Amino acid sequence: MPNHKPAFSIPPGFDIEGHRGCRGLMPENTIAAFIKAIDLGVTTLEMDAVITKDGQVVISHEPFFNHEISTKPNGELVTEAEEKSLNIYQMNYAEVRRYDVGLRPHPRFPNQQKQTAIKPLLSAVIDSVEAYINTKHLPPVQYNIETKCTPATDNIYHPVPSAFIDVLMKVVLDKHIETRTIVQSFDIRTLQYLHTKFPSIKTAYLFEGVSLSSLDNRLEALGFTPTIYSPDYELLNKSVIENCHVKNIKVIPWTVNTIKDMRQVIEWGADGLITDYPNLIKELKK
Repeated sequence: MPNHKPAFSIPPGFDIEGHRGCRGLMPENTIAAFIKAIDLGVTTLEMDAVITKDGQVVISHEPFFNHEISTKPNGELVTEAEEKSLNIYQMNYAEVRRYDVGLRPHPRFPNQQKQTAIKPLLSAVIDSVEAYINTKHLPPVQYNIETKCTPATDNIYHPVPSAFIDVLMKVVLDKHIETRTIVQSFDIRTLQYLHTKFPSIKTAYLFEGVSLSSLDNRLEALGFTPTIYSPDYELLNKSVIENCHVKNIKVIPWTVNTIKDMRQVIEWGADGLITDYPNLIKELKK
């Protein structure tokens, strides 16, 4: 009889997170990208938050209009030289929504479907996602929201961590998604404040360029045990995952964009993965 290789199985409860929705397929951090990611079966929508001058929480990877994706209200393309001057923290949302972030061909993601899109409010994302899920009778998803802040740019591109978290959490609480929300950050100040003021909210500590020893040092500096350790997948290995599991920390690496790498992190025992291409999960299961 032929020797059939058993099908690859994804562990129960494994968290598939769509990076910025599904950046490889749709304009990043847009409502269309989040809806597409849901259709592809993600369990968590990964996104980034910034704050406007009028205190609105906007979904955007940068606190400015990145030249790779942005078109100005007059139809001109945003240039690399001017992008950082287009500071969202210095704009009211009425101005932010005049910029298009869906039509410009992406130099690194040629398969992105192009369409008119704006940087949406977090509240609008939640409303759209929840309505879509209810209409389609789909299981609820989690929201993994990154605070885009650093000490060097406090009060320049974003409010200080306490103010950032307070305005973000107001939306989360108003929309009643707190049990399905993860707040992630490279900036431990936001995680520390969140943990103190909103201790029931899940936290993800984002890392890059980290060794096993520095992981222990950084966790000590953080001062509490985060729900999730979220490293660059290229720095991940089985021993890091085992070390985290001993500490009761889940491991969800980013950004895992090939079937080969997806299989590897699953075999090592990761608890989930973040990907630009959630469409590959179907291939992974074959």
